[in-house]
Formats: sequence, C-alpha cells, structure tokens
Amino acid sequence: MGMDFDQIFEAIKADEQNASYTQAGIDPLYTAAAGARIVIIGQAPGQVAQDTRIPWNDKSGDRLREWLGMDRDTFYDPNLVSIMPMDFYFPGHGKGGDLPPRKGFAQKWHPQLLALMPNVRLTVLIGSYATRRYLGLKSKDKLTDVVRNYRDYLPEYFPLVHPSPRNQIWMKRNPWFEKDVIPDLQRHVSEALS
Repeated sequence: MGMDFDQIFEAIKADEQNASYTQAGIDPLYTAAAGARIVIIGQAPGQVAQDTRIPWNDKSGDRLREWLGMDRDTFYDPNLVSIMPMDFYFPGHGKGGDLPPRKGFAQKWHPQLLALMPNVRLTVLIGSYATRRYLGLKSKDKLTDVVRNYRDYLPEYFPLVHPSPRNQIWMKRNPWFEKDVIPDLQRHVSEALS
C-alpha cells in the first residue's frame, strides 16, 4: 500500500537528496490534496517563494493567476489546485537566473502524489522543464511551437511559457498567445473547476 500525503511529505524531507535543505530547516514547497482538479507544474520555487513559504508569491505568480483567470483564494486552495513544481526546493542562483530543477526529482515524487489525486481534470505545464518531461518532447522541439499547438495536448495537458516579467519580449513577438491561448486557457480552467 502506498503512502499518504503526510508520509510522502516526511519521506521527501528524509530523502538524502534533500538533506542540506532539511538540515537548514527548509521544507519542500508544494501543495497537494485529494480533491485537486487542476495541477500546476512549473520549474522550481524561486527565492521569494521559498523564503515566504508561498509558491508563486511574486510577479510571475500574479501574471499566472491573471492568465488562469483565477483569484488567490482559489489558486491557493489545495482541494482545487495542486502546485507541484519539478523540484520542491529553490535550486539556487545561476548566471542567467535561477538554476534548473534537479534531475530525477519530479520523476521520483510526482507519481506518488498524483496517485492520491483522482479528481485532476487538467494539468497546466509551465516552461520547458515541465513540458519536456510530461509531453515527452525532444530537445529540438521549441516551447513556442508547443504552446502554439496547445490543442494537441488537451484535454489532459495545457502547456504555457513561464509568466516571468523576463518574457515580455516573447509576449510582444507572439501576440497570438494573449489573443488566442489565454481565453481558451481560462475556459478550460473554469470547466475543470466547475
């Protein structure tokens, strides 16, 4: 018999891969509950999220909630929305921003958590790490093309670019995203929550 949510949380903390975080008093940052209807899978918590213990607690999160057409109360209700990044810990800073999520982390913990969430109707994949893992993409596959062809992955998955303010140039180059993709995303989110 598998573990329950509390046992998985404790197992993640006890895993030697996460020992340095646990020793520093840093818990894994994700939300999950049996009633969740939407799962949001992004990269990894940022520094602000880890420091405040609130995922997507920054400008990127504000934009993501706007894209989803979702208020903060709904977004942070684990019985409606599960937030499971590809790594549950802030990976540190690199030259061009945050470091990538650690390899193998999501493969180890996501299936155990997802098995306890039978009501999921939609999984929103944010950024290249989540889309590559869940859609089985090749390295040559461009995220812009995947997002443009989002209908190919419905009804199970809805791929998105990262809502970071750093993506302003991408947004300007791809006006179809806000015009066509966002309204459809909001419709699918609304249907999944109803």
